[in-house]
Amino acid sequence: MKRFAGVAIALGVIGLAFAALWAIPSDEFLFSPDRAKPLAEKVRVEGAHSRGAGDVYFVDVFVRRTTLLERFLPFTRPDGSTVVPEHALLPPGTSESQRDRQNAAEMRRSALIAPAVALRALGYDVEAVPQGALVVGVASDAPAHGKLTAGDVIVAVDGTPVRTPDELRSEISKRRPGDDVRLTVRRDSKNATLLVGTVPNPAEPDRPIVGITVDQAAKIELPIDVDIDIGRVGGPSAGLPFALEIARMLGRDVTHGCDVAATGELALDGSVIPVGGLKQKTIGARRAGVDLFLVPAGENAQEARKHADGLRIIPVKSFQQALRKLATTNLKC
Repeated sequence: MKRFAGVAIALGVIGLAFAALWAIPSDEFLFSPDRAKPLAEKVRVEGAHSRGAGDVYFVDVFVRRTTLLERFLPFTRPDGSTVVPEHALLPPGTSESQRDRQNAAEMRRSALIAPAVALRALGYDVEAVPQGALVVGVASDAPAHGKLTAGDVIVAVDGTPVRTPDELRSEISKRRPGDDVRLTVRRDSKNATLLVGTVPNPAEPDRPIVGITVDQAAKIELPIDVDIDIGRVGGPSAGLPFALEIARMLGRDVTHGCDVAATGELALDGSVIPVGGLKQKTIGARRAGVDLFLVPAGENAQEARKHADGLRIIPVKSFQQALRKLATTNLKC
């Protein structure tokens, strides 16, 4: 009996240790697939038409901290998941709550830009008043890293107002590589001034850069009402499927009878900007049983093809190109 009691106690201790390891978060994050979902009930457009067969799907990624158990025992992680170091998701000085607010802001912006892009492509008159250069990416090895963050809007360089990305580039190019620039940035509805260094542009060594990618920040006025609600999903990567669904609801034959998944951030000019989590998003599209998956051209498309397992991948550089490819590609669904 004593031996059995000892075994039971040992098993109990092991069980408690596993439970503790499962409950304690680590300093890494886990990206895991979420099944792609149709947008049909999540987008409402004034004057929508009959939509016919086929749906447009958006894809998302579950993001959470890994547990210590998942860190040390990889087989306990969800299928298709990827471990991401904390610094890749949370720049120095950034909290998880700040990241959540940024993701929510990016989704709100995506839900405004996608209708503007779609309606313009369909011939509607869309008003967009430029309001600065919106930061959409910061290189990890650039002077701007740790100072600027996605969602910031640059409105002045050394006191000179800038309303567009071209004006921002023009002002910065007046300096020499290695010079500091004083950027006035609108962040959380408040202006702040940041001193940022410059480095030579690899393609043009005489031209200084701070190491950011930018898009047009603008006040957008739509000619018709568009409402998009996909719950608590954050980030900008549903811009392309939003625009496709809006075009479909206004009578454009987007799907041609197929179920079409898509991912990609949209710029105001209709360009499709690369996004993250393509492994998980491709798996999520496969699990939903869609017929094809539109993704940003380049590295995103390469990553998607690695995990396609028979799913048709269509790379696109712009919303206009996405419409053309869907119209001209031999789709058999």
